[in-house]
Amino acid sequence: MSEKRRLGKGLGALIPEAVNGSVETGEIPLEQIQPNPLQPRQDFNDDRLQELAASIKEHGVLQAVVVSPTGEGGYFLVAGERRCRAAKVAGLHSIPAVIKPMDRKTMLEIALIENLQREDLNPVEEARAYRRLMQEYDYTQEELASRIGKSRPSIANSMRLLSLSNEVLTMLSKGEITAGQARPLLAISDPPEQHKAAKKILEEGLSARDAEKITAKISMRSGKRRKQENYPIQDPLRIELETQIQRSLGTKVRLKEGKNGGTIEIYYYSEEDLERLIAKILPEGI
Repeated sequence: MSEKRRLGKGLGALIPEAVNGSVETGEIPLEQIQPNPLQPRQDFNDDRLQELAASIKEHGVLQAVVVSPTGEGGYFLVAGERRCRAAKVAGLHSIPAVIKPMDRKTMLEIALIENLQREDLNPVEEARAYRRLMQEYDYTQEELASRIGKSRPSIANSMRLLSLSNEVLTMLSKGEITAGQARPLLAISDPPEQHKAAKKILEEGLSARDAEKITAKISMRSGKRRKQENYPIQDPLRIELETQIQRSLGTKVRLKEGKNGGTIEIYYYSEEDLERLIAKILPEGI
C-alpha cells in the first residue's frame, strides 16, 4: 500500500502499533500533558469547545489522544488538543491516551494530518503548516503531498495564499473571507489595493467569481497606469496580455518592449512564492 494512501486513512496509519496494541495506552493526568509546541492550529472555537465538553460529560472521551514522553516525566500532546481542552472544561482530571515516543518531525506531521482530516485548520494555519514542514524538513511539494495524502496542486494553491498582505491574511484567518474569495487577490500587487478589494468582497458578500471580476478590473487599471508611466503610446493588446498573465500566475507581471523583442518580468515575494511559480510554469518539474 502506498504511503499516500496509508496516511490518508488516519492516525492509525502513522502509528500502526496503536492498532496492534504494541504501544502503551492508559489514563494520563491532564496536568502532566503539555501542549504540542508544533501545533499548527491556533484558533479554537469556544462554542464548539463547550459542545464537546458537554458531550464528554455525558459520554466520556470516546477517542484517545496521542502523546509523546517529554523525557522529564511529562508528555507532549501530539493529537487531540481540542479533546484535552474540552476534558478540562468538563472537569476531568485524566484522559485516555496512546503513548508513543516520536521525533519533532512526526509530531508535526501527525498534528497537521489530524487537523486536516477534521477540517479544523483555517486556510492560513494550513498553509503555514505546509511551509513549516517544507522549511524545517526539506520536503518538496511533491514529497509533502505524498506524506500527508494531499495533491501537489492543492498544497501549492494553499501556500500561494501566504503571498497575500498581512491585512488580508488576518481577514482570511478570521473567516471573514474564504480561500476562494482571497485567491484572486493575488493578482493585485499593491497591498493597500489588495486590502481594499478584500473589504469590498466582505462588505458586499461577493462570490469567488465576483472576486475574480473586480480583481481583473483593478489589475487592468494598475496595468494602464504603469503603461502611461512607461510607454508614450499605449498598446491595448499588451495591457490585456499583461493582465491575463497576472491573473494566471497570481502575481505581478510586467511586459517590457525592446528594439528587437522585449522581456517578461515575473515578480515573486518569498521563497514559497517562487516555488509556487516554478511549479505552475514547469508542472513536470525541473
